[in-house]
Amino acid sequence: MATFTERMALVSVLWLALCLSGSWAVDKSNFKTCDQSSFCKRQRALKPGESPYRVLLETMELTNTRLTLQLINDNNKVRLLLELYRLQGNITRVKINELKPLKPRYEVPDVLVREPPTEPLSVLSQDENGVVLSLGAESQRVIISARPFRLDIMEGHDVLMSLNSRGLLAFEHLRMRKDTFSYKVTSTVASVWDNIKRVFSSQAEPEAENKEGADSANQAEAGKEEEEKVEEGMWEETFKSHSDSKPNGPCAISLDFSLPGVEHVYGIPEHAEPLKLKTTDNGDPYRLYNLDVFQYELYNPMALYGAVPVMLAHNTKRTTGIFWLNAAETWVDISSNTAGKTVFGKMLDYVQGSSETPQTDVRWISESGIIDVFLMLGPTPKDVFSQYASLTGTQAFPPLSSLAYHQCRWNYNDQEDVRSVDAGFDEHDIPYDFIWLDIEHTDGKRYFTWDPHKFATPKEMLQGLQEKKRKMVAIVDPHIKVDNNYKIHNEIRSRGFYIKNKDGGDYEGWCWPGSAGYPDFTRADMRAWWASMFAYDQYEGTMENLYTWNDMNEPSVFNGPEVTMHKDAVHGSWEHRDVHNLYGLYVQMATAEGLIQRSGGVERPFVLTRAFFAGSQRYGAVWTGDNAAEWDHLKISIPMCLSLGLVGISFCGADVGGFFKSPSSELLVRWYQTGAYQPFFRAHAHLDTPRREPWLFGPENAALIREAVRQRYTFLPYWYQLFYQAYRTGEPVMRPLWVEYPQDPATFAVDDEFLIGRDLLVHPVTDEGSRGVTAYLPGKDEFWFDIHTFHKHNGAQNLYIPVTMSSIPVFQRGGSIIPRKLRVRRSSTCMEHDPYTLFVALNARRTAEGELYIDDGHTFNYEKKEFIHRRFSFANNVLSSVNLMPDAHFTTMSWIERVIVLGATKPSKITLKTADGEESQLEFEFDPSMSVLTIRKPGMNAGEDWNITFK
Repeated sequence: MATFTERMALVSVLWLALCLSGSWAVDKSNFKTCDQSSFCKRQRALKPGESPYRVLLETMELTNTRLTLQLINDNNKVRLLLELYRLQGNITRVKINELKPLKPRYEVPDVLVREPPTEPLSVLSQDENGVVLSLGAESQRVIISARPFRLDIMEGHDVLMSLNSRGLLAFEHLRMRKDTFSYKVTSTVASVWDNIKRVFSSQAEPEAENKEGADSANQAEAGKEEEEKVEEGMWEETFKSHSDSKPNGPCAISLDFSLPGVEHVYGIPEHAEPLKLKTTDNGDPYRLYNLDVFQYELYNPMALYGAVPVMLAHNTKRTTGIFWLNAAETWVDISSNTAGKTVFGKMLDYVQGSSETPQTDVRWISESGIIDVFLMLGPTPKDVFSQYASLTGTQAFPPLSSLAYHQCRWNYNDQEDVRSVDAGFDEHDIPYDFIWLDIEHTDGKRYFTWDPHKFATPKEMLQGLQEKKRKMVAIVDPHIKVDNNYKIHNEIRSRGFYIKNKDGGDYEGWCWPGSAGYPDFTRADMRAWWASMFAYDQYEGTMENLYTWNDMNEPSVFNGPEVTMHKDAVHGSWEHRDVHNLYGLYVQMATAEGLIQRSGGVERPFVLTRAFFAGSQRYGAVWTGDNAAEWDHLKISIPMCLSLGLVGISFCGADVGGFFKSPSSELLVRWYQTGAYQPFFRAHAHLDTPRREPWLFGPENAALIREAVRQRYTFLPYWYQLFYQAYRTGEPVMRPLWVEYPQDPATFAVDDEFLIGRDLLVHPVTDEGSRGVTAYLPGKDEFWFDIHTFHKHNGAQNLYIPVTMSSIPVFQRGGSIIPRKLRVRRSSTCMEHDPYTLFVALNARRTAEGELYIDDGHTFNYEKKEFIHRRFSFANNVLSSVNLMPDAHFTTMSWIERVIVLGATKPSKITLKTADGEESQLEFEFDPSMSVLTIRKPGMNAGEDWNITFK
């Protein structure tokens, strides 16, 4: 019989499930506002003005690559150490920490891919007002002003960025509580030291109170004045029924950044917000704190499942970025001197000769840790992507099949249900690559297990999928059922791998299994053990076509504060408050490593995660969490994924159809049409929603969904090449228009359409009952070709597009060549050797170019240069294929079965010349009404050199 505690845990879980299945919106009272977060409230109460910090110029030390200076707070005499580095690639790093903290402060590990390489620094000038340093690139300099402290980065006569220009630097030093024994002893030492100093004052050196041996006394002394006015929440605080003890006291940090000339800033995901970030003067700041927020509210700066503390700033002249490397709860305030001004108001300023330069000011506030900020100075958007990638790595190169369509729900009931759904896709001629299993597939929510009745023979199920060249994903969450008969729990407990509570015992909370423990993924030995559990002899019933999904890894704790872990839980030497936003990254890291290890390092993993941080792109895909079957949720999926792409996470998608509630047939169709053109393409639904496999909404809607999914499959070669590019360069796959058109202000706030790479523009239909959409086609001298009709449209215009239910407005840029596979089969693997069709869209200069990347689609052999990477070019009436990597080696059975040239003129003849020198004349068709030229079955191998001449 279950114990009372077990019954209460079950009641709690069932109650939550009931809440989830209802029509309730998010209960915002479960989550803090800035005013309810004591450190945010304290820091935000500081108003712009003269900073209490000044630079002690006599402490300056300069090596070839590192500048250090001490800052002193004139209010409390606490000193800070500022370090400045010039990094390779036009990045400046600024670190600020206490000079002599009572104990070490947390510095984020494992996010940077390496210690960033540095470049030389040199002093240009120095006087009593400050120091000027050369950054050695394009006349860039750093000006450090002494009274008060301020740091400006300049290029020529332009200020690119200023730090502490508003005087909002704040650094709550570690101290001892005044009513503790240790504080009283240290205070006594401080008094004795004061007397000694008075006696020997004539012999004392200047600033002797900061010399070695007096540090602890001075920390107590420095805090005396502040400790007399202890504010609520400094040493402990309560939110609802939860109390947060703070044995280290207040330790928040804050710094402001000013961005002259900037009106548009982006990034800091994850929020259900437009692409362009709004000002926060009249509301809460944006919050970065990984939380399980079911049925999240749109257009709200509340925290969601992931947190990437990276912001991009853009104007017509430059793109820059700020990377705030801190894993604690963080709030970001944004102010602008142009906020609220209408277009007319801005024009009036211009007519009246207003000299006010637009400016955006950003303040970062974190609960603990140090200030460690990377200033990425561009100057172009792609430079910033490269700079950030050099710090945190690039998007993991996924298996080709993971870019295809995924079918999921909570939950497919049993093996027969899986078989039936799989057969349904074949019956209705809809391709898919992955079918997913949620938590109900396990034996009583015990991960790494299978329900012995519903999934009694998982290998048989997986083998059946493999025979069709399909795959499965099963969920493995990081909350572990506390059960003495559960091997995983016993192993973690015996090895001491659970996170501890503040009293030293194993931390326990409630999640789907009831009472659960939480493995300490911040430990490398714990991650190594977790990875070993994915071995085929450990995770019984698994095969190479089973992949993994990490959910609930914020971590989600149903009975915890804000549905997450208590901040005073302990990870070794650190509190959970220090590491919170890293937890999900570590879970995905360990899981991905497990999938790699099980194959002996041969196979690329696929791991989806809900929680993420900077650097998560190295380990797989993310999705936007538990959305709802509402039109506004469909719309917001676009800017949410665009924001993630800007900060390195290209492999993003939203639950097609909406997780909660039930979509109308129109909404479902439109969501499939949108999802087919987003990087991660998965349908998913809540346990209590009606089934919604694509054929359940009638034959007409099934046909529309089939067409959307098939379009995705035809473009898989293009998606794959773009993900290879993202892996190599850090450039986003799905990107805002301004990334490719950085000097066109009309693109800066567009987030209802997007580019895939640089050559496909997509404007999904996201309004109910829509009969038309207006798409902005950028580029003054550009052409854009409708991929369905081949109609040509000029750029730099707003184009009204009438739509029906079958419409997916997609345009190919003139000047591009996109390879597609038009023979769609039941899975991407079945299409491996199928031929390509080249779509050549000519620009005004009658030129075009594109790329094709081919490898085996699933192993790491591309690292051994086992791939094909070719460039297609059309110029001077010659279409050619050249090898971009002559030292790479791979062969393909695929050939070119068709070439379609858009914007063509009719030639008199077309001649093919292959690598062996053979020439042949090709047959063609020409449509003069559309200027479309089609060459059928030219027959060239896709991996060889050739050229086609048009005469």
